[in-house]
Amino acid sequence: MADGDAMFEGWRVVELADEGSTVCGWVFADLGADVVAVEPPGGSPVRELGPFVDGVSGTERSLHWAAYARSKRSVVLDLEAAADRETLRALLDTADVFIESRAPGELSRLDLGYDAVAERNPALVYVSITPFGQTGPKADWAATDLTIWAAAGPLWLAGDDDRAPVRVSVPQAWAHASAEAATAALVALRERNASGRGQHVDVSAQEACALATQVEIVSDALGEPPAQRCAGGSRMGPFVVRFVYPARDGHVSITHVFGSTIGPASARLMAAVCEDGFCDEALRDVDWVGFTDRVLKGLDDLETFERAKAAIAEWTASKAKSDLFEIAQAKSLLIAPVASPRDVVDNPHFAERRYFEPLSIAGRETRQPGPFARFSGVERREPRPAPRLGEHSDEVRAEIASGEARPKPRVASAATGSRPLEGVRVLDLMWALAGPAATRVLADYGAEVIRVESTTHIDVCRTLRPFVDATPALEGSSVFHSCNLGKQTITLDLGTPEARSVLLDLARCADVVAEAFTPGTLAKLGLGYEALREAKPDIIVLSTCLMGQFGPLAHFAGYGNLAAAVAGFYELTGWPDRAPAGPFGAYTDYVAPRFNAISILAALEHRHRTGEGQHIDMSQAESALHFLAPALLDVLVNDHVPTRRGNRDERFAPHGCYPTRGEDRWIAIAIRNESEWETLCGVLGRPDLATDVRFARRVDRLEHADDLDAVVAELTISWSAEELEHALQARHVPAHRVADSASALRDPHLAARGHFVTLPMGESRSMVETVRSRLSRTPGTPASTIPALGAANFAVLQDVLGYDEDRISGLVIAGALG
Repeated sequence: MADGDAMFEGWRVVELADEGSTVCGWVFADLGADVVAVEPPGGSPVRELGPFVDGVSGTERSLHWAAYARSKRSVVLDLEAAADRETLRALLDTADVFIESRAPGELSRLDLGYDAVAERNPALVYVSITPFGQTGPKADWAATDLTIWAAAGPLWLAGDDDRAPVRVSVPQAWAHASAEAATAALVALRERNASGRGQHVDVSAQEACALATQVEIVSDALGEPPAQRCAGGSRMGPFVVRFVYPARDGHVSITHVFGSTIGPASARLMAAVCEDGFCDEALRDVDWVGFTDRVLKGLDDLETFERAKAAIAEWTASKAKSDLFEIAQAKSLLIAPVASPRDVVDNPHFAERRYFEPLSIAGRETRQPGPFARFSGVERREPRPAPRLGEHSDEVRAEIASGEARPKPRVASAATGSRPLEGVRVLDLMWALAGPAATRVLADYGAEVIRVESTTHIDVCRTLRPFVDATPALEGSSVFHSCNLGKQTITLDLGTPEARSVLLDLARCADVVAEAFTPGTLAKLGLGYEALREAKPDIIVLSTCLMGQFGPLAHFAGYGNLAAAVAGFYELTGWPDRAPAGPFGAYTDYVAPRFNAISILAALEHRHRTGEGQHIDMSQAESALHFLAPALLDVLVNDHVPTRRGNRDERFAPHGCYPTRGEDRWIAIAIRNESEWETLCGVLGRPDLATDVRFARRVDRLEHADDLDAVVAELTISWSAEELEHALQARHVPAHRVADSASALRDPHLAARGHFVTLPMGESRSMVETVRSRLSRTPGTPASTIPALGAANFAVLQDVLGYDEDRISGLVIAGALG
């Protein structure tokens, strides 16, 4: 590959530029592919999504389009016209990937479905992104961001317990689905290297977004009491965990929980609170590591925890966010400021990393979010501005007319029968969720993943609920099972030279090393990228952490709730008259796995084409910022700082979660137009509301949103969520019950798609979610056994490394296997 070539130089991706597909197309464009966005004559619907330059709508003024259409080319085609359909077919003849998010069957009606297109171009990877997937009872259901979020489970878990569940004010569902689709497409492209054949990729947004429940979606099956939203935290059994605390000038997020991995940080936090005089020594010296067991055994009580939270709140309220953040870094506390979008774009850490890149829009020069990952083996090209409507129509038509032949993969006479990532070996040195969840995907598609753990520094996932039989145990966490299914687990004490020698031997026979240590840690042990590359010249090393490998905050360690606070998600989730609630849990840990996997798969493809390995710097916060890109551009372009707005939407009304019959039962409803409004009024038995002067037009409903929500809530309360959901969907109105674990486990659609997988575990059972996308020829398959701590030690040492019994005995004696 010539110097300066982008990662996917020479690839062509064709995208039907709709809301569901545009982020997927952006991923490929950011990697250097030629992405052709096909728009209808009036322009893509994405161009109608705000915010807009100066708040004024227009075809070339959408900041949503600017965020996700950069570096693409725009072609206008009317797919209802036969000639334009043939132009699209000819364009797809030259493509590697086709991305679409139309309703199931819509493109088949136009003779543009997978079978018809693949007959002409068998090597094409055809990606379909829909709310519920191509098959199943809900495949044809109407949906929006809000109703998908409700169906998937994350909505249930976020918000204040005395109000309705609440979404992130910047829509998230299609971004999750698109990132999942990009991952699956890269898996299919990897398989194409062997077979020469493409395939159909079916992505359900509901299943993709379920990742954001942190496995709480299966808790009911394991006997765990359901997690419940609780004002910037969550209620888990008897414990009410709080993540948001007041500061003198805003709010901070704090991780104050218990157990062997996080408990020590909680002890340091209480020591800092005591040092400043906000609690006594008795509260400081509580056993925060063993606190859960002590409460369950009656040796301590919940009142102790409540007093600790109150003391922490008084302490944080006395200080500025920046002061608390400095204290956190000095004392290794799990505290991060709740950043506004303004704070994000002005963050000195992102400035030093030169994260924000130039952007031209509507005659202005400004900035935009930068790369989702940094690849050492290729040169980063400055993104081009989003295209004007039809800007490249003549250019692309001329390319088609010229008959330029692009090299096509060899198409094998028969399928290879192998799994897409078979033959790829990954050495997994990851931690918590964001890293291991990515390598779980690789294992599902056939990669051999060797996971390295420690017997003394237990992975935090092993300490997280839901637990099998609701009983905390080292091997019992379904979170750990979900992130590590299909891997071989070994234990090494990297503090010993013998263990470090083993790791280098493993690297010599690996394709990928994925690590999530604090930057510089492996290098100090003699195991940094340069050492690994010396051991294996074409090795791919992914280094992933909260804030990246360099910059002022590179050594800021913590979990995805802290990265979510720094990245702006907390500020943008909740009610405008209350403190931020934040999305549930370690939110960026549900975004980063896709970008970790995408980065690894892209690097493998790059190595396939060039023979070169590389080092990848993947900042969890920077990758997640792309899910907030329109809001960040609102600051950078308009000097407007968006904040949380409950469930309100700029386009749809009514739009929210409304109470239904039963305790804490809700339905999400999103009305997109006047026809759906009239239908809703009829179903609720109040057809007169459709002509009420306050609600007759969309602009009126948006203006009187408070009155509208109150009226709708009075009517929905007499229905069961299931009855009203089906009554509205029968008339194609977007609605879905707000699913908790029990509801999701009963969902006939998820059952039909085989979303939940039961795993034997002694006399009990665990449950995980299956692969979140479907490949038509070579589908991913979760393993059927749960990896135990160190269970593969001898198998890996003997079978992979070829060590004899004497050498293995020497490692045991040296304490290297712990």
